[in-house]
Amino acid sequence: MQHIKKVVIPVAGHGTRSLPASKNVPKEMLPIYNKPVIHYVVDEAVNAGIKDVIFVTSKEKTALEDYFDHHFALEDALERTGKTELLRTVQELADYVNVMSVRQKRQLGFGHAVLCAKSIVGSEPFAVMVGDDIILGEDCGLKELIDIAQKENKPVVGVMEVDPSMVNKYGIVAGNKRSDGIIEITDMVEKPKVGEAPSNMAIIGRYVLPPEIFDYLESGKPGYGGEIQLTDALNRLAKDRQMLAVPVKGRRFDAGDLLDFLSVNVYFALQDEKMKDGMKKRLQKILAEFA
Repeated sequence: MQHIKKVVIPVAGHGTRSLPASKNVPKEMLPIYNKPVIHYVVDEAVNAGIKDVIFVTSKEKTALEDYFDHHFALEDALERTGKTELLRTVQELADYVNVMSVRQKRQLGFGHAVLCAKSIVGSEPFAVMVGDDIILGEDCGLKELIDIAQKENKPVVGVMEVDPSMVNKYGIVAGNKRSDGIIEITDMVEKPKVGEAPSNMAIIGRYVLPPEIFDYLESGKPGYGGEIQLTDALNRLAKDRQMLAVPVKGRRFDAGDLLDFLSVNVYFALQDEKMKDGMKKRLQKILAEFA
């Protein structure tokens, strides 16, 4: 598989899990520590060697594109007040990645969102990332998938083991596990009922795919929830050519889940040498109130 140059990040959803906070602010722009959610996702793509970012967006989500652009009034104010460190941080964002966007004019599912990027992706393999999944750790996440996809010349999805009671929230894979832990996929099911899933290995929003996936998306029928599901198209692709599921390392946080959103903020605070002692004391005080 040739070098992966582009990543598609669907961000057109309403962010209903994050309401009311996401009513006027895209959920991908909600702050975690000192950066918005989308910054961490793009960081992971850049660490994997990708500079071309394609947002599948909607008219309410222009803030994501603006974030990775110049803000001349802000830059001028920072320069005039001598805040050179902050000025450099803001200016670097504009050169960080090449942002492209395409509108998903009707929200017909995650698979449909990926299909909207077809004309920009073209005829080359590409990556897909979910805009509210954060994976933290050195050289983990998308980089792992790209390394395996290029080594094996096969499409790849990232998976993590989840509690069996949670399988109805994910696309689930089944297959034959190799000695290196990689799974040769035989089946994929989108959000199966608890007790009916073929495994508890869940797709966690990281993919490396060939351009042929667009043909499967275009010819597919609506699946779970009456939407065009990427998992269904992948399942058909896997029947025609081998596809691999790679257990992803690192620590994953779903920023659309309130408990995970709160947890990842605490996680970053405890990583900050200047903040961690104060955070520990505050947490201890809060916990004592509920003892």
